[in-house]
Amino acid sequence: MAKTIVIDNVTRIEGHAKITIHLDEHGFVYDAAFHVTQLRGFEKLCEGRPFYEMPALMARTCGICPVSHLIAGAKACDDLMAVRIPPTAQKLRRMMNLAQILQSHALNLFYLSAPDIALGFDADPATRNLFGLARAHPGLVRDGIRLRQVGQQIIEILGGKRIHPAWVVPGGVAAPLTVEQRDGILAMLPDTLAIAQRTLDWFKGVMGEFGEEIRSFGNFPTMFMALVDEEGGLEHYEGSLRVIDAAGKVVVDAIPPARYQQFIGEAVEPSSYLKSPYFKPKGYPDGIYRVGPLARLNIAHTCRTTWAAQELAEFKELGHPTVLSTFHNHYARFVEMLFAIECIDQLLREDDILDTHVRALAAPNAADGIGIAEAPRGTLIHHYRIDENGLITSANLIIATGHNSLAMNRAVLQVAKRFVKGDRLEEGMLNRVEGVIRAFDPCLSCSTHALGQMPLEIQLVGPGGEMLHRLAR
Repeated sequence: MAKTIVIDNVTRIEGHAKITIHLDEHGFVYDAAFHVTQLRGFEKLCEGRPFYEMPALMARTCGICPVSHLIAGAKACDDLMAVRIPPTAQKLRRMMNLAQILQSHALNLFYLSAPDIALGFDADPATRNLFGLARAHPGLVRDGIRLRQVGQQIIEILGGKRIHPAWVVPGGVAAPLTVEQRDGILAMLPDTLAIAQRTLDWFKGVMGEFGEEIRSFGNFPTMFMALVDEEGGLEHYEGSLRVIDAAGKVVVDAIPPARYQQFIGEAVEPSSYLKSPYFKPKGYPDGIYRVGPLARLNIAHTCRTTWAAQELAEFKELGHPTVLSTFHNHYARFVEMLFAIECIDQLLREDDILDTHVRALAAPNAADGIGIAEAPRGTLIHHYRIDENGLITSANLIIATGHNSLAMNRAVLQVAKRFVKGDRLEEGMLNRVEGVIRAFDPCLSCSTHALGQMPLEIQLVGPGGEMLHRLAR
């Protein structure tokens, strides 16, 4: 008897989504899908607005990663004005982006994913949460909270507030860094680096317990895409796009922002509001690729900091030549947190970091503007078009989570085939299906905010519509 399992809503992610799992008459999974059930309308809402409003307006796209939209939007406006922003402004923007990567990775690792990793995917759901984690591993939770706090505090010091700062503006930033601000941030970093190192050591110590999850959590060959610097190193703010295949071979390199549409197409599936980008030369859906921490570490040949470079080399030993399992996104986030802390320290010690020339002013000088940056979850693209009055006529946003849409659907099916059994329904099985989505860390919130506990209902339904089994909270 054929059955359908519905997980609605997926828990411990940012936003609202559901998963459907389809079993044949023998109880074997033959299909599964990840559905984003909330509608984003920001591309239409910004039409008619003055271009210079876009960075602050687009930051409202998300309360989790507003800095990414702020920076990508500002870079698109820089392009519209055809200006080269002051070097110090670029360094300050880069610093804020790194601070957001630190806080966002800490949020996923310690608040959303650590309950599964530290307590087990089969643990009692009543305790498999942040509060249960705090009782079982109080030191780990304190460390995770502190890492996120430092990232948020750096954003607040630079931008004036932690959520939706308007400090990054077209042409640069709104205000220079002061001596007191620099010294305040520097004072936080040694302890923060020590916390990042010991939590990474903890993760590497328990990673061996998840062999089955590593083998089946989005573990398949795809292409990967990310920004790289001129030396092919780890980059989050500047650089050019590189695409590699599953064997680590460069498919296309040095893609400038202006040419992104030559290589990235966008498809729409009727089962989801989330767009499904694909690599145009391979067509849809064969042009599947992944972005995010795993992609960035697979693509980067090196990174320009001491401790992160050492960990990057160790990370690359997990795969030859690339690391394919999406479970290792968690590992990659730890490496990137180290990188962010070390890079912020380096930037604060630059001779010109206190320079007061931090903004270039200009009127629009181009009809199209494109800004690309690496958000915590992957490559983020903002593309604006304006009229002769500088008003937005169209905007296209390709969110990092969207790039991973095809991969998330394939990963859900892979995990469901491995763990879901048709003759019984166990919470731990379905938690693993949700767990692979948490490994991608999709950001679906986009100005949608939930109050209180997210509802969860899992149904096993027969072909005639009869309820065979139900779990709810």
